Amino acid sequence: MKRIIITSAAVAMLAAVNVQAQDNAGGIFDNYLTDSTLRIDYIFAGDATSQEIYLDEMSASEGWAGRRVNMDKVPVAGNGCITLRDSASSKVLYRQTFSTLFQEWQTTEEATRIRKSFENVYLLPMPKKAATVTVELFSHRGVKNASFTHPVDPSDILIRKMTPNPAPHKYLHRSGSPEECIDIAIVAEGYTAKEARLFYKDARAAVDALLEHEPFGKYAGRLNFVAVALPSEESGVTVPLENDWKRTPLSSGFSTFYMDRYLTTLRLKDLADRLQGIAYEHIIILANTDTYGGGGIYNSYTLTTAHHSGFRPVVVHEFGHSFAGLADEYYYDDMYSPYYFPDVEPWEQNITTMADFNSKWADMMPANAAKDADGRYLPTPPIKDSELWKSIAEGADTEAIVGTYEGGGYLSKGVFRPYPDCRMKSNVGPMFCPVCQRAIERIILFGLEESE
Repeated sequence: MKRIIITSAAVAMLAAVNVQAQDNAGGIFDNYLTDSTLRIDYIFAGDATSQEIYLDEMSASEGWAGRRVNMDKVPVAGNGCITLRDSASSKVLYRQTFSTLFQEWQTTEEATRIRKSFENVYLLPMPKKAATVTVELFSHRGVKNASFTHPVDPSDILIRKMTPNPAPHKYLHRSGSPEECIDIAIVAEGYTAKEARLFYKDARAAVDALLEHEPFGKYAGRLNFVAVALPSEESGVTVPLENDWKRTPLSSGFSTFYMDRYLTTLRLKDLADRLQGIAYEHIIILANTDTYGGGGIYNSYTLTTAHHSGFRPVVVHEFGHSFAGLADEYYYDDMYSPYYFPDVEPWEQNITTMADFNSKWADMMPANAAKDADGRYLPTPPIKDSELWKSIAEGADTEAIVGTYEGGGYLSKGVFRPYPDCRMKSNVGPMFCPVCQRAIERIILFGLEESE
């Protein structure tokens, strides 16, 4: 009888074949993951030049509201990435990119003087078998500057089992199940129990504002909006500049990083606790105040004031950040440390430094757009906002106005935006520009349809 020797390479090849066959039979979600959620709380800490990642706690709950397609892919790079892998095969089971307040804080002057820590919470599908999770943080130049890997055993007795205890809530727009739709939670901050009716009215205004903007309106039938009326001890939110500190469910406040109109919450664990038992992928927090301000952090949350006159355009703008990772297209040249550099192409889809313009909206540029002798696009001459919206109202082709307009990402020079004005630039324009619309549509479809 002939002796057969099976090498380690052959074993690895057979394992890979088995993994591929298993994937083809049912896909990553069905074969490796369960219809339940693994919540992982981390602490990101450091200063302007150092970053550290610590595991805080893991917990589990029934149901998974996230995507069930494109599990091993990401739509855009982000400033960080979390990856779930099967321990036996090292196969990627789920990936998600994100941005954080911690990384934004690292670019401030304060970060050069002290060290701070920030809470971060991520929801992943629960693996069927032993897995590993890797968290990576990247600099604004795209360089990995922190990485942390730890095991996850679904049978671990110290993974806390969460009991559904949902806050008062109602669906304002329901198109289907979490498996069929993208779920967006609109959360009350600074509304007392007696102000619940006011909150639901404000939440409805937020939904209407979003659905009035394309492409959200186009995909209204694939979106769910649930309003969560967290009752607050006090009405309003904290305004440190006025020494006015409120007791609210999420401890939100203005003057984040000493910027007066920057309104955020640092209590991401409290936020996740309050949403336990409610299906959600994205979060919009409405603050019960008429003071102008807000913020949006990619794949974290949007937070904005509900009673300022600019509420409707602002909530849409901030959701452009948190939902699609769109960059700000305005500029003040007042950043302590810049986010964008001439030799690095930003990961955000709606700005460019021209370092790799072909990866952005080069395919949407008009045929007659001016180029230099080397074939590189020149800056597009500016158009006054009033003339822009007048021409569009009169039936102008919006695609024909796409260009490379200098100024964006907080810098007046060296960063280019695709349109003279847009919802990501100001509160004046009535729409997202064609490039931003395409970027948002890509994110929507990425969460709903398997890509090639």
